[in-house]
Amino acid sequence: MAEDMLRIMRLKKPEGPVDVVLDTDTFNEIDDQFALSYLVKSENELRLQGIYAAPFLNKRASSPEDGMERSYQEIYRVLELLEREDLKSKVHRGSASYLPDEHTPVHSDAAEHLAELAMQYTEEKPLYVIAIAAITNIASALLLKPEIADRIVVVWLGGESFEWPHNREFNCYQDVAAVRVVFDSKAAVVLLPCMGVVSAFATTRYELEHWLKGKNKLCDYLCDVVIGEAEENNRGKFWSKPIWDVCAVAWLLKGDFMADRLEPAPIAEYDDRWAFDKTRPLIRYVYHIYRDRLIEDLFTKLAE
Repeated sequence: MAEDMLRIMRLKKPEGPVDVVLDTDTFNEIDDQFALSYLVKSENELRLQGIYAAPFLNKRASSPEDGMERSYQEIYRVLELLEREDLKSKVHRGSASYLPDEHTPVHSDAAEHLAELAMQYTEEKPLYVIAIAAITNIASALLLKPEIADRIVVVWLGGESFEWPHNREFNCYQDVAAVRVVFDSKAAVVLLPCMGVVSAFATTRYELEHWLKGKNKLCDYLCDVVIGEAEENNRGKFWSKPIWDVCAVAWLLKGDFMADRLEPAPIAEYDDRWAFDKTRPLIRYVYHIYRDRLIEDLFTKLAE
């Protein structure tokens, strides 16, 4: 019971500046670049201690290792556009593959850095892990050093909403074993589901061109990539693009950007669905995004 209460205390939105790391498949989709930039621009509230490149596999990468390496290089590109060369020393390569099972970690610089770094924190003052990719690096760190579970809060954007008809979401289905490791650990978890919740956080060509275009090199890059991808994918005259990953960063900020509640931790099954057991430990579940409030804060910071 005492452990449960301490976990619930860690699930409260933090007050004051906190230390964070970011786990990101930055080359996969442009929302990661928005999220990384937003995090760096929020340094008065979020003290960045590490950036981890996560594996991914789709048409933009030939293997999970290739996806991780391309993400590693993309993180450097974004930091250059932000003119934050000082942060490059905090970037770490992550896993070259997904977990082979629920008991075996994938060794990487990122997982080992997280395992070591998290031991410097406490239950009362945890390290916040913002995870916006397959959660392999975090699961590996927990398997390498299980005692860090009491010292971290994992803010993960992944899976679909509990009301969605399936759970075949990119960050989840790539490494279901890793999801199960994290949700079965003692770590406090904040879940931001994609379809049905975070999918509402989208922008359009006209917003991008009005609020960001011409403001700085970073904004021009973000605009060009989003608009270019939309045109390449033949979205037509009327389209909007979710920039999902920003929401994971925003959960830690002071603004009233989303609504959440406590729920028993779901179970990620290998058949693309959530399973539920009301006796499981509680997590914090985000169920609504106040889109306009968040987009204003995001665009204002990026355009500075």
